[in-house]
Amino acid sequence: MTPQQLLARLDEMGIAQTTLWHRPVFTVDEGQDIKAQLPGGHTKNLFLKDGKDQLWLISALGETQIDLKRLPSVIGSARLSFGNAVLMEEALGVTPGSVTALALINDTNKRVRFVADHALMQADPVNFHPLTNAATTALSQTDFRHFLQHLGVEAIVVDFERLELASA
Repeated sequence: MTPQQLLARLDEMGIAQTTLWHRPVFTVDEGQDIKAQLPGGHTKNLFLKDGKDQLWLISALGETQIDLKRLPSVIGSARLSFGNAVLMEEALGVTPGSVTALALINDTNKRVRFVADHALMQADPVNFHPLTNAATTALSQTDFRHFLQHLGVEAIVVDFERLELASA
């Protein structure tokens, strides 16, 4: 799916969004000037694979510290490592730098388990790349949850500060 197809699909789902097109950004630290223009929670997204070949996507606020060594016992995974670019494109249809919770729309085979930061699930609005790192799309928290529900994705919500499961 292209970014434009994703945005059209969000419209079809009745999900309001605002998208800002900008220069490509590849890390959380890049584009502070862009983030300053957009209210709400800004995300970092990690595409991971565990020792049993289960795929994971973690979406958290950009400033959240994620302890990948201790996280497996919290989410019930085997040892976690970063998934490679080929696997990422195959599973989520995005390339490195463009990983986003919105890419779950491309996971039609339900291969990826979604882990959401508790703080992110409290932010409103939330900002994600729309399948490209050359844009940022803002959704209300309600609409983000509607998006996940529409896809049949149940988030595992983790309080990364306490490193424990939390309620959404």
